[in-house]
Amino acid sequence: MKNKEMAKLLYDIAEFLEMDDVPFKPMAYKRAAMTIEAMPQAIEELHKEGKLEEISGVGKGIAKKIAEFLETGHSSYYEKLKKKMPVDVEALGSIQGMGPKTIKKLYEKLKVTSLATLEKAAKSGRIRKIPHLGEKLEKNILESIVYARKRSGRITLGEALPEAEAILEHLGKDQNIKKAEIGGSIRRRKEAIGDVDILAISGNPEKTMDFFTSMQDVKKTLAKGSTKSSVVLQSGLQVDLRIIKKESYGAALQYFTGSKEHNIRLREMALSKGWTLSEYGLFAKKGKRQLAGRTEEDVYKKLGLKYIEPELREDSGEIEAARKGSLPALVALKDIKGDLQMHTGWSDGKSTIQEMVYAAKRLGHKFIAITDHGGNLKIAHSLDEKRMLQQKKEIEKANKKSHVKIFFGIEANIRDDGTLDISEKSLKEVDVVLASIHSGFKQDKEKMTMRVLKALDNRHVSILAHPTGRLLLQRQGFQMDMEKIMEKARERNIAMEINAHPQRLDLNDAHVRMAVERKVKLSIGTDSHSKEQLENIRYGVFMARRGWAEAKDIINTYPVKKLEKFFRR
Repeated sequence: MKNKEMAKLLYDIAEFLEMDDVPFKPMAYKRAAMTIEAMPQAIEELHKEGKLEEISGVGKGIAKKIAEFLETGHSSYYEKLKKKMPVDVEALGSIQGMGPKTIKKLYEKLKVTSLATLEKAAKSGRIRKIPHLGEKLEKNILESIVYARKRSGRITLGEALPEAEAILEHLGKDQNIKKAEIGGSIRRRKEAIGDVDILAISGNPEKTMDFFTSMQDVKKTLAKGSTKSSVVLQSGLQVDLRIIKKESYGAALQYFTGSKEHNIRLREMALSKGWTLSEYGLFAKKGKRQLAGRTEEDVYKKLGLKYIEPELREDSGEIEAARKGSLPALVALKDIKGDLQMHTGWSDGKSTIQEMVYAAKRLGHKFIAITDHGGNLKIAHSLDEKRMLQQKKEIEKANKKSHVKIFFGIEANIRDDGTLDISEKSLKEVDVVLASIHSGFKQDKEKMTMRVLKALDNRHVSILAHPTGRLLLQRQGFQMDMEKIMEKARERNIAMEINAHPQRLDLNDAHVRMAVERKVKLSIGTDSHSKEQLENIRYGVFMARRGWAEAKDIINTYPVKKLEKFFRR
C-alpha cells in the first residue's frame, strides 16, 4: 500500500523541481516513481532489507529520502520545496493545460495555490492577460475544473482493484471466513469507482469483523457490526465488508454487484412471475419459500436467463440477449497471446528490450511489439531515422534467440494536419506502425476528425493508438466523429487500440462495443514504460469484455503468422 504513497511523493517532488527549473533531477524522480508504482514488492520490505538502492532508478540521494518518508511519514525535502512554492501541485496538475511552468507562472503572477484560487482567477479574466497564456487556456481551465468536480471522490479501477485484491488476500488469513469475493462496480470492471464492496460467509461474524477493522492499513473505522462494517484505508479508499448467510450468498453477490438498472430489470422479471427478488434471495410471494439464492447462476436460471457475466450487467441489452441465448463468448485473459504497445529505454521507457522480452515470456506471451516513439516528439526522446535502424538491428538480433516473437514497431505522432512525423522511408523499415495524437487536443470536432481520417489513409498504419487521448479522471478525450473514424478503420483494416494503461483505458467500453458492432478489429496494448507494467494487459481485457468483445474481435488473440499477415495487409 505504501508503494503508491511513495510514488506520489516522488512525482510531486519532480513537479516542484520542474517548476524551479532544476535540470535532470525531475526525470530521475519520475523514473524512480514509475518503478516503485509498478513494483510487486512492498517498498517497506525492501527498506527493511537495506535494498532501496537496488531499485532501478533509485540512487543514494533518492533512497535516503524514501527511507525518511517510510520511517517518519514525512519528507523534509518535499516540505522545503513546498514552502518555497506552497501550491497544491496534485490538484492543479490535474487540470488540463496546467503544467509545472504554468503553475509556477500563475503562482508568481496571481498567487494561485489551489483549484479555488485558480477558478477565481480564470473567472475574473486575469489569466488571459498574462503573456503566453491567453483566453483559450482560461476557457480550458474553467471547463476542466467542472470536469474535476464531477469526478470528485472517485478513483480509477487501476488504483482500486489492487487495493481490493490485497484486502481480499488478507481476509483469506481469517480462518472463520468460508468464502469471500469483491462485488460492486469493481466486479463489473467499471473504469472508475467510489468505494469497495466485499461479501463473505463467516463461521464467526464478530471475530471476522474484529479481524477486518484491525487491519494494519485501516485509517478509520466508520461503522462496525456483525453483518456490515466500513473502514477507510490509509489511501482514503472506503471498504465495506458484508457477512452473508450461505443460502443468500449468490443473491447478495448479484445484488451488490449491480448495476442498479440491471437489478431493477431482474426484480421486474421476478414480480411478473409472482416472485420477489432481493439480496436475500428469490422467493415465491406466497409463503416466502426460497426458490434460488445460494449461487448467482441459480438466480439467473430460475428467471429463465443464461448466466450474465458481471461486466455486461448495465441494462444495455444483456437481459434480452440472455433470454435469447445470444450472449457473446467474452474474450478472456487466457486468449491473449501478446502485447502490442510498449516503450523501452530507447525512447521514454526505462527497461531494455531484453527485460521486456523476459517479462513478456513470464506472462506467457507468444509475441510483443516494441513501439518506441519515433519522429519529433522531443518530450518522449523519440527515435530519429538513424536510431530507428539501430534499434531494428538490436531487435533482429534478439529475435534470433528469443522464444517470444518481437515485432519492430514505432509509435508515430499525428501532426495537426493529419500527416505522420516520420518519413515514408523510415516507415517502410517497420513491422507495425501505431499512429497517435500527443498534442493539439483542443481542435474542434470537424478538424480533429479530418486529422485522424487522413492519418488512417497512410498505408503503413496498422493501429490507431489511444484513439481519444483521454486520461481517466484527469483529461476528457478530444472530440471527433467516432462513427466516421470506425468506418475508415474498417475500410482500411486498421485496428483500434484498447490502451490498457490504467490511466487511459482508451477506447472506453462504449467505443469498444461500437467497434465490435461495426466489425472493426481491436488491438490491446499496455503502453508499458517498464517491464512491470506489462501485467496491466488485464485492464485492456476488462474493457474489451465490457464492450462485448469476443476473442475473434481482437488481433492479440491471433497466432504469430496470422498477425504478421495482418500487419502486411
